[in-house]
Amino acid sequence: LNSREKGCMKKIIILGCTGTIGLSALEIVRKRPEDFSVTAVSAHTDEKDLLKTMDEFRVSSAALTGNRPVSAKINHTGERGLLTMIRESDADLVLNGITGAAGLLPSFVSVESGKDLALANKETMVMAGDQLLTLALEKKRCILPVDSEHSALFFLTEKKTEKDIEEIILTASGGPFRDLTTEELAGVTVEQALNHPNWAMGPKITVDSATMANKGLEVIEAARFFHFSPDKIRVLIHPQSYAHALVRTVDGALYAQISRPDMKLPIQNAMDYPERRDCGSCRLDLAGKTLEFREPDLVKYPLLKTAYEVLDAAGAYPIIYNAANEIAVEAFLNGKIPFTAIADSVRDVLLREWSMRDNSIDSILDTDLAARRDADAVIRRYL
Repeated sequence: LNSREKGCMKKIIILGCTGTIGLSALEIVRKRPEDFSVTAVSAHTDEKDLLKTMDEFRVSSAALTGNRPVSAKINHTGERGLLTMIRESDADLVLNGITGAAGLLPSFVSVESGKDLALANKETMVMAGDQLLTLALEKKRCILPVDSEHSALFFLTEKKTEKDIEEIILTASGGPFRDLTTEELAGVTVEQALNHPNWAMGPKITVDSATMANKGLEVIEAARFFHFSPDKIRVLIHPQSYAHALVRTVDGALYAQISRPDMKLPIQNAMDYPERRDCGSCRLDLAGKTLEFREPDLVKYPLLKTAYEVLDAAGAYPIIYNAANEIAVEAFLNGKIPFTAIADSVRDVLLREWSMRDNSIDSILDTDLAARRDADAVIRRYL
């Protein structure tokens, strides 16, 4: 479905250009100016770095979503301005590196306006994956996963049919607390939670890695994106983060995608698709390396178990899981609740009876807002 002719420069919009995904994408563009041009960029509150990016890459259209910009060079403001920028910018591909539910509408507007979508915002698939895939089919647009695990699965399953596959395996580093006991988690600090052993990521996703809510969201995303039932999706702890995903075929064989824990590879593969190019720094020599795998402890990581439960429950529950987790992580980062209260808070919100009037985007956003209000009320009990 990719509309770019082979050999032509690809025009890209980068949403979240000052975050880890955006910075990695800009590094790829910087090294390959003959292949890519940046036509529009966005940031949430980092106006200084947004302006630097505009100057370096000669970008004339930009949006600042979290603050009113001081500089007149930034010509779009807030969520509405961001969506207008996406619609009006000439681009082949939108890289959505926005964190959280705020990335949902930009994903839909990207596809609706006739652009392919490189999706690092897993919340889009968790909240409205079926709707987005239907829209992409109608618009004949390509959606390319940028999470390292889902990017790996995309290429591992590309020439296999569902009947060929027995199970898919998502790997997880286990986060900074993988060697702590459940009891030891009660006293961990924000600083410890942000000290990820393998990946350089933003604070929200780093905390999600520590609770394994991130892997729970990825289980839901995999079910949506690849149309696999929960019983065919498995998670294994893999401390080295070299194998990003595995596929077991019905003959019992395992196929793995193995590379360094570097987000530039899945980002570049999405930007280049359907072509493949050398990533250089992502190459891994297996000589002397040890690859370990173990089952996750669902008592230590209750949010992973909860993700499977909400996937089975379907309906509004994946939306509630994501919204309540976002609120709880923000509260932890702000010192309002202890680490172990993140999972407890999410469970408390999910215990309510949740439903949606329909599957429209408006209904999804209303449900998300209601869940956040409930999560805020739960958090206030800790204060």
